[in-house]
Amino acid sequence: MRKETIYKIPSLFRDDFRVEGYRFGTGKKALCIVGSTRGNEYQQVYTCSQLVKRLKQLEKEGKLEEGKEILVIPCLNPCSMNIGKRFWPTDNTDINRMFPGYNLGETTQRIAAGVFDEISVYENGIQFASFYMPGRFCPHVRIMKTGYENVKKARQFGLPYIVLKVPKPYDTTTLNYNWQIWKTDAFSLYTTTTENIEEESAQMMIDGILRFMEANDLLKEDVSAEGVFPGMESRVFSDRELVSVRPMKSGIYKSMTNVGERVRQGQKLAYILDACEGEIIEELTATVDGVIFHENDKPMVYANTALIKILPQG
Repeated sequence: MRKETIYKIPSLFRDDFRVEGYRFGTGKKALCIVGSTRGNEYQQVYTCSQLVKRLKQLEKEGKLEEGKEILVIPCLNPCSMNIGKRFWPTDNTDINRMFPGYNLGETTQRIAAGVFDEISVYENGIQFASFYMPGRFCPHVRIMKTGYENVKKARQFGLPYIVLKVPKPYDTTTLNYNWQIWKTDAFSLYTTTTENIEEESAQMMIDGILRFMEANDLLKEDVSAEGVFPGMESRVFSDRELVSVRPMKSGIYKSMTNVGERVRQGQKLAYILDACEGEIIEELTATVDGVIFHENDKPMVYANTALIKILPQG
């Protein structure tokens, strides 16, 4: 393993801004893995750190395939993470909305450009991503539907779901989208949480990456020898199939379900309470049979916000 500075911005008054990465092996640029791009993606950087630890052990034991290089970048935005802010501290811009970047632009555009110059040459790209809405997810693989998406490879992770995201105009500046345009097979992995550490879903993602590495000849032996669960057959669906449940009133949100739980049409899912008087002012119910795929985890909610997303029974 070689620890390197992937991109640096010199500073006159404080320590330089650095994006650091870990290289395993040499040769063909086979796989790049990116952890957090935002300052509150603690689960994402934790999962990446545990992956680095696992790859170091595999390299030490001589189990990584020779002639192929793997690059892991745990965090693209250490500045925001250090102060607990989701976006860039000075102008509130999102690095994951700046790709492929511009080396003469704003700070986040320059960071995106510098990093993308380094990682756009890899055959496969994996990003530990987070959703724009707060909440908990069913673990899944997400791919931008660009015409270059590789669903066959996405199945190699062995995760329960593969979501095909129909891109909106602002999605064309994400890492996943631009990786694909530059001919990298790109996959965004979503664990259950963002701002809290959850060991089970982090390990699920690491196991998924090891399965992917085995399928793409990056490991010398079967991952089952490493204690990795064999995985499962993935259900593939479009993000437009998800059914949102929205309240008519604002208030305190009290859930009655869990992510991954199967629900029936008409089943009570949550209550909205009056924030001052504590009375139930609205009940939220399932509009279809299916699985709770995403659920809000914030206590105070606003009217007409998508608090729950249900994957209809397939």
